[in-house]
Amino acid sequence: MTPPDTASTQPGDDRTFQVDLRGLVDLLSHHLYSSPRVYLRELLQNAVDALTARHTLEPAAADAYGIRLYADKTVVRIEDDGVGLTENDVHAFLATIGRSSKRAERIAEQRGDFIGQFGIGLLSCFLVADEIHVVSRSARTPGAPAVEWRGRGDGSYTVRTLPATAHPRPGTTVTLTPRADAGEWTRPARVHALARQYGSLLRHPVTFDDGTGGPGARVNPEPAPWARNHPTPGARSRALAAYGTEVFGFEPLDTIDLDLPAVGLKGIACVLPEAVPTGRRHGHRVHIKGMLLSEQAEEILPEWAFFVRCVVDAESLRPTASRESLYEDDTLAAVRDALAERLRAWISRVAASDPELLARFLRAHHLAVKSLAVHDDEILRMLLPWLPFETTDGSTSLDEFARTHRTVLVTNSVEEFRQVAAIASAAGLGVVNGGYTYDRELVHRLPEIRPEVSVADLDPATLTAHLDPVERETELAAAPYLAMARDALAVFDCDVALRTFQPASAPALLIDSRDARHERTRSQLAREQQGGVWGDILGALRQEAPRAQLILNQLNPLVRTAVAIDEPELARTSAEALYGQAALLSRRPLRPAESSLINRSFLDLLAHALRKDS
Repeated sequence: MTPPDTASTQPGDDRTFQVDLRGLVDLLSHHLYSSPRVYLRELLQNAVDALTARHTLEPAAADAYGIRLYADKTVVRIEDDGVGLTENDVHAFLATIGRSSKRAERIAEQRGDFIGQFGIGLLSCFLVADEIHVVSRSARTPGAPAVEWRGRGDGSYTVRTLPATAHPRPGTTVTLTPRADAGEWTRPARVHALARQYGSLLRHPVTFDDGTGGPGARVNPEPAPWARNHPTPGARSRALAAYGTEVFGFEPLDTIDLDLPAVGLKGIACVLPEAVPTGRRHGHRVHIKGMLLSEQAEEILPEWAFFVRCVVDAESLRPTASRESLYEDDTLAAVRDALAERLRAWISRVAASDPELLARFLRAHHLAVKSLAVHDDEILRMLLPWLPFETTDGSTSLDEFARTHRTVLVTNSVEEFRQVAAIASAAGLGVVNGGYTYDRELVHRLPEIRPEVSVADLDPATLTAHLDPVERETELAAAPYLAMARDALAVFDCDVALRTFQPASAPALLIDSRDARHERTRSQLAREQQGGVWGDILGALRQEAPRAQLILNQLNPLVRTAVAIDEPELARTSAEALYGQAALLSRRPLRPAESSLINRSFLDLLAHALRKDS
């Protein structure tokens, strides 16, 4: 277009934007729409909205109206029996960027019945074609002629009226001549697949013809499975499960009905048969008035619901401008909360009436349920006793564990549990591994459900108190070795004691909590920084650093031999080796000094054995 003559323009005069249509289409393709494939969705959407408007105009004849798709190697065409356009409509709505017939005053009161909310949908066709050809005849004006509109990618268009025979019935036909580089999206097979993808749940009949001469294939042969009549509840459940398998590619553990009449939402949630990685969220399939909006709509369910994938069709949710995701507003937040209640209700029903399904569900999704139970008191009461935990009795439910142990001890970390599990089990202590996500917090809430059970954090002193002392004569005889061992391990702030405990095959137990190691590290930093400002700060925080404990097992033959060694160097090496072996069994990360000690003690013992043999 020629720019206005600025010399003749008075200051303050209104001016009109000059629209670069090619630039606008490029903007849509790179920043609004995720893929050129959306052109077919926009064509289907316009056709559905036109049919909706005609249904308002002629309710009695609505069932006879439909949509017909045609695609061969040269054109893509879509025909609808909708309300159509007059010549004035064409000028107003097809030739003006950003205006939509859905905003016309005469149908504003029915706007909620339409899928589209933005007037840029037809522009998406320029993603695959350089020209859009529209022929339409209005159903609102009896005897109105057909109107032809040709829009081109350079921003130009033409409008002319046609004889009535050019489009004998009311409705609209849109024809695209694809560009050579758009073949991926306009091949007949791809057009049919896209029509199935976007329109499988549309309420109006949609057929597809690939130009081979056969009858048009029905794109949406059946209504949504939750909208069909089924002879029995079992048949309905099987139909919903089969639909979930078809849509998501897995056989659901169960299906959950989702029905929110207030927003016109219906659908199903499919329970995944296998666990998913922690924190991973699956996308959900969301339709708006039958038209697919997104297959990756994470926002429809809360974050904790990663054990289901759902497919829903809604009336009142708002799409974003690209119509590829949901607009975050109060309605969506309310829908998310309501769907969360449906999932909780399903868990409650299964817990009360189907123990076999509950067991299968918890085997696969106990982590998801634990995350829910942390924030949901109802789920906590229902399911906490049945959730599996790692304990000194193996993997078992808290309910089963509490029958044997009225006092339940819980560790702060996985490594602490690994250190004490065998010894605690032999001592008859009931210890739960609290190092996994949610576990420690949930175990501490067990008394809310089972008041007769007490829960406490496992303290090293608690475990030490359950280890039997040795006889006085035995301890006196071992005193020189124990003193030497304390001196050898002083660099690790480790005390050494002699006790008896089961299993006898365990020569030593290293009791050393993470908090104790952190406190020793802080104390070491304070000593190294003495005299500086940082040293003064750390010194002000200084406490008596808790020490690790290496507890030697008098029942173990190797320990009984070691405490009797009278060769100083060999005794020292054996103490270091026992510490290293206990550190390895604790499965915590080794410090560099500990790794060096393990290597040195092994080589020293090997050298001693070789000298002895020679």
